[in-house]
Amino acid sequence: MNESRASDTPLPGIDASRPNIARVYDYLLGGKDNFTADRELAGQLLSVNPGMEQWARDNRAFVVAAAARAAREGGIAQFLDLGAGLPTHPAVHEAVREVNPAARVAYVDFDPVAVVHSRALLAKGDGLAAFQADLTDPEAVLADPDLAKVLDLTQPVGVILGGVAHFLSPAVMRATTAAYVSRICPGSWLMISAGHAEDEGPLSELRPAYTAADAFRHTHEEFTFFFAGTEIVPPGIAEARRWIAGLTAPPPDHGLYVRCGAGVKK
Repeated sequence: MNESRASDTPLPGIDASRPNIARVYDYLLGGKDNFTADRELAGQLLSVNPGMEQWARDNRAFVVAAAARAAREGGIAQFLDLGAGLPTHPAVHEAVREVNPAARVAYVDFDPVAVVHSRALLAKGDGLAAFQADLTDPEAVLADPDLAKVLDLTQPVGVILGGVAHFLSPAVMRATTAAYVSRICPGSWLMISAGHAEDEGPLSELRPAYTAADAFRHTHEEFTFFFAGTEIVPPGIAEARRWIAGLTAPPPDHGLYVRCGAGVKK
């Protein structure tokens, strides 16, 4: 883990005195775009569940592996990363540009702090954009002029909801994914990951430490239904490390882990 960054001087427009979940996630991933308040909150979360760091790394590993696979196997050259947080290394654009150097990525987050910070980090990146929007309002997201600068919705797109599904109720997730699937072209990929545990314990322990949003445990059937309108690719719905390895082995029977999957619109 990072003990400190080179400087705790924030970028203009960023309040470093309050913790920000995108920067906390950056810290858990070993990034350097975080401040003392973020590291303190990360420490609280880790004291409750030491597995949070591994969860964050597994989640990012799935996101970049799925995006790279969509670029490689599906020929996807443009990506919409919803609830993206910060483009911490390894970032989506880094992963997909190893496959296609011309790949384009739009990063979307509801948090203005995350967007300001992302724009600063991506300032000189052609084919990249970061803008503020509510991912549960697909019409607004897809109509945003910043999205139109880098993505062409008449062509297949990779839609990523990495590590956000557990913040949304099953009904909201179903409505949200259905709306995106209805608007994207055939051949587009939908990639979803979420925190999950086979029992309520791990999530209930974290709720008092992290109060910025509620957390939902989706059943396997609910999670699968989020991919309605797509054909789920092998190995199906799986734990992140097993998904990356192409394994269909059962998920862990205890503790917090990353449940994930990807589907292709036909």
